[in-house]
Amino acid sequence: MIRSLLIAFCLAAAPISAMAQVTSQRIVEADGTSSLVHEVVVAAPRSEVWAAISTADGWRSWAAPVMWADPVDAEVIEGSYDPAASPGQPQTIRQRILVRIPGRLIAWRTIKAPTGFPDFETFSRVRSIFELGEAGPGQTRVRLTMVGYADTESGRRLLDFFDGGNSISLDRLRRRFVEGPLDWRQELSRQSRPSR
Repeated sequence: MIRSLLIAFCLAAAPISAMAQVTSQRIVEADGTSSLVHEVVVAAPRSEVWAAISTADGWRSWAAPVMWADPVDAEVIEGSYDPAASPGQPQTIRQRILVRIPGRLIAWRTIKAPTGFPDFETFSRVRSIFELGEAGPGQTRVRLTMVGYADTESGRRLLDFFDGGNSISLDRLRRRFVEGPLDWRQELSRQSRPSR
């Protein structure tokens, strides 16, 4: 159920033609695990993109309608696709920041998924890394790498799910710097409209 809702939300949120600007690659590592690599060029300087990927306020502008920084642990952020969610509720997602190199790299792992998210035990071992690089004047290359997808049925399901989801997420990040912060009311309204 949760996966179906997330997929429906993601697919409704971004047109397929726009997502063509995001590249995707799957890599099988020497240990048998798989990695996903997605890239997009964003029309903004690196300092602005860094603010969008490294803070709860920044994530709220493109990744999810509600995000909070943990008041006790500065390395934890929490959010939800449900705009009515509050910190600590069953439908939230919690990420622990593992490494920050300001302006260049941030790595994290998901420490809590929404109740009912399938295959979370497998997903909890996946690590995610955003890397920022120059892509010309006023442009930033954003690379999102997720490593550690197990070579199991659950690992392959997650790999497929996040391959599509990460393309949508990076397209939202790109759009955030073209159109401004996402209007989540509009995004959610698009999701709830019947498809034709």
